Amino acid sequence: MHILWIKTELLHPVDKGGRIRTYQMLRALSRQHRLTYLTLDDGTAAPDAVARATEYCERVEVVPFAPPAKGSPAFWGALARNAVSTLPYAVARYEVPALRARLRALCAGGDVDVVVCDFLAPSINVPSELGVPVVLFQHNVEAMIWQRHAKVATHPVKKAYMASQWRRMRAFEAAECRRFDSVVAVSAQDADYFRREYGVRRTADVPTGVDTDFFQPGDVGLRRDGAMVFVGSMDWLPNEDGILWFAETMLPRIRAAVPQASLAIVGRNPTARVQALHDPAGGVTVTGSVPDVRPHLASASLCIVPLRVGGGTRLKIYEGMAMGLPTVSTTIGAEGLPVTDGEHLLLGDTPTDFADRCIALLRDPARAQRMGASADAFVRTHFGWDGVARRFAELCAEVLPSAQRPSLPKVSA
Repeated sequence: MHILWIKTELLHPVDKGGRIRTYQMLRALSRQHRLTYLTLDDGTAAPDAVARATEYCERVEVVPFAPPAKGSPAFWGALARNAVSTLPYAVARYEVPALRARLRALCAGGDVDVVVCDFLAPSINVPSELGVPVVLFQHNVEAMIWQRHAKVATHPVKKAYMASQWRRMRAFEAAECRRFDSVVAVSAQDADYFRREYGVRRTADVPTGVDTDFFQPGDVGLRRDGAMVFVGSMDWLPNEDGILWFAETMLPRIRAAVPQASLAIVGRNPTARVQALHDPAGGVTVTGSVPDVRPHLASASLCIVPLRVGGGTRLKIYEGMAMGLPTVSTTIGAEGLPVTDGEHLLLGDTPTDFADRCIALLRDPARAQRMGASADAFVRTHFGWDGVARRFAELCAEVLPSAQRPSLPKVSA
């Protein structure tokens, strides 16, 4: 197949969940299929991002994009104008006529078999009539994220804003999901949501994957006693909310029970509120961007995922598991992953329950090691990217006219 993949960003640096999932999926797909990658470029990608696109596609098409800088007068002006729009701001900001025109031109060439719209945001640039089947790849249920933001917000103005964005996002997302040929979700739970809540007739799911060659169990002897680690893009609101919630309500309880307990917050672009947590003397380190997360995972005794906002599935859980690291998560943090509480990880949804599960594993290294080994074996057996990509290709082929469908090896359940 010739797959035309449309997204809102170049993939390098591959340093956040959405980029990681797309990068690994495309690398695996490109071994069997032709890939053209059409994207916006706002100038913030790595200097070699275009050159390195050959790692995951045969051809890259870049459309310049100049959104207002966050916090600038132009940014606040765009927010103000969006107040009278029916579109959620997270989508409206990516409406780029030049991207739409380039997509039309590429499809008019006649050799594209299927278009994959990666995430909801670029869908605003996908015309209804392209003459080519379109698959919407949903990494999460976007409306659910905004609904959860509205639920946990305490300031009345912020709560009202989040609720407004949620209502707009739900209406837009439902309409977009229904107008494409197929919707591919990252979990059976999300796929069911699209069917039940949005009335999507053709939806399926692909599992979350992990690079099992890159992430390998480390030497247990290198793990620091009491060391906890959180990995994620720290400019993503659900991650910021989760780690601030953990630091405020759970970390004091953990340190009272395990005095040597420490926390490393590892991820790109920490906000000012996250940076304010940095206190090495108090056991909290905020690293910012790192070239490789593995040393931070390898030196930790426990991976934490204290999310109360979010959607889709978290790659960070499988990455930690593939390194043999025990994990404590909220139910939302592990949402959509076919993991078993008590076997592959521990779940806790209240501050007390979450903290107590961390304490239990930090105090019992043997139990923690057994859980880490069980989790590692689980993801290594079932969730390599090659199998995930084969399943995705299978779903793309299903939207093609029967005469055009390639012969693909079926992926076993």
